[in-house]
This record gives sequence, structure tokens and C-alpha cells, in this order.
Amino acid sequence: MSRDDFICPACGAAVPGNALACPECGADEKTGWSPDTIYDGTGIEDPAEFDYDDWKRRDGDARGPRRTKKQWFWWVIGLLVLGAILWVFVVLRWCVIP
Repeated sequence: MSRDDFICPACGAAVPGNALACPECGADEKTGWSPDTIYDGTGIEDPAEFDYDDWKRRDGDARGPRRTKKQWFWWVIGLLVLGAILWVFVVLRWCVIP
């Protein structure tokens, strides 16, 4: 990249300094190069508006989101049903077929 080249704030592609629009996404000065839209379409939150507590609540800790009691209940029910199906298969296999 030369000194006049820059990164498109809409898609992240390299844009030549003399370009009228981004060669990748077509963004231009009116649609995507203004400071107000620098993070639009990138999935990046504006650092000035970033709320760490909200992010931590939504994303959980490093181990991932914690399961609720309702989710644990359904995991246990699923495992019990799976165990019952396996038990029936084993009993029918050993008792019915000599």
C-alpha cells in the first residue's frame, strides 16, 4: 500500500488513494467513508459506545455461557431417554434372541 492508499471502513479492502469508490464493495465518500459510518457492516462496535459489562453478560466468561437450570433439566431428561433406549436394546437383544 502506498502512503495515499487506505482501508475501506465498510468492507476492509485496500483502496487506492485516487479511487472514487471501493473496488470491493462500492462504498464511496457519501455512503461509507465518513467517520460516522466507519464501523457499519463490519460487526465491530464503536469503541466510544462499547459497554464491557453488557458484552460480558451477553458472551459469558472464557468458558462460554453458563447453562440455566431449565437447560440442565432437558440435558438430564435426554440422557435418561438415551439410557432407556440403550437398556431396552440390550435387554431385547439378550432376552429375545437366543
